[in-house]
Amino acid sequence: MDYDYYTSNNNGKDDYGLKYINDKGYGRICKEYKIEFPPQHQDKQPGMEYLMTPRPIFNNPYYRASGKLYNKVAIITGGDSGIGRATAIGFAKEGASVVIAYYDEHKDAEETKEFIERIGGKCLLLSGDIKDTNFCNKIIEETIKTFGKIDILVNNAGVQYQKKSLLDITDEQFDLTMKTNIYSMFYLTKKALKHLKSGASIINVTSITTFKGEPELIDYVTSKGAIVGFTRSLATNLADKNIRVNAISPGVFWTPLQPACWEAEKIPTLGSDAPMGRAGHPYEIAPLFIYLASDDSSYVTGQVIHINGGEYKG
Repeated sequence: MDYDYYTSNNNGKDDYGLKYINDKGYGRICKEYKIEFPPQHQDKQPGMEYLMTPRPIFNNPYYRASGKLYNKVAIITGGDSGIGRATAIGFAKEGASVVIAYYDEHKDAEETKEFIERIGGKCLLLSGDIKDTNFCNKIIEETIKTFGKIDILVNNAGVQYQKKSLLDITDEQFDLTMKTNIYSMFYLTKKALKHLKSGASIINVTSITTFKGEPELIDYVTSKGAIVGFTRSLATNLADKNIRVNAISPGVFWTPLQPACWEAEKIPTLGSDAPMGRAGHPYEIAPLFIYLASDDSSYVTGQVIHINGGEYKG
């Protein structure tokens, strides 16, 4: 089915929540909205980028680096794909050596490493489960063994599962979501802390859903709210050591988490609620991570910075 020239004529059953889709691929909700992503779903979390259609845009070829992170060492969880991949590549462009901790998305991880090495960067891949404190120990130990220090920690990895009701969320799912999204952040940050020196930066990834609410992601939103509290409290605790702690709150971005979470019919309208009328691509958020990781943000700590196409102002 060619979604660029598709017009719904099935009494709305195949219009993906839109009122109609014209011959140029535009749908109408309460405004014109360009369909960029066809329906798709992946059955496994946290999702595979190489299976997505279209592929997320992770690299801005017009970006001009200036050595903002020269000789720095950064750990990025979930750095194999999506926002994590774009951040890892942005850090490498700015001169950082990058450690990517990921679950089992081996093809995505190898693609990211190959890209970083092609532009002259250094990248270490570590595969494992961040819910496991032993793996968190391994991330820190292997980083120190390979690069000798840690300057930047990006807690980015996470999972989300669409459920229509609180009653549909099992105890097992709630436990999995909390342990992946917030327990792992506690484990890894605690283990990294003794290696972080003055000027180091910790960047946590929360979500627009924390501030808006999302009725079908109750456990996910709960975990992301905890990240905001963790960020603000830790920032105050570490301020006298000149270790900065901030959070980034993305809106809807086209990453593997989307098809791995949402039912296929929801995908074409992702981002349609934003004033800019679209979802973001990972390359559009990477410069914010670079800013918070670099000395440009030397007087910024305890902040939650929003980037969401205008959907939430806060």
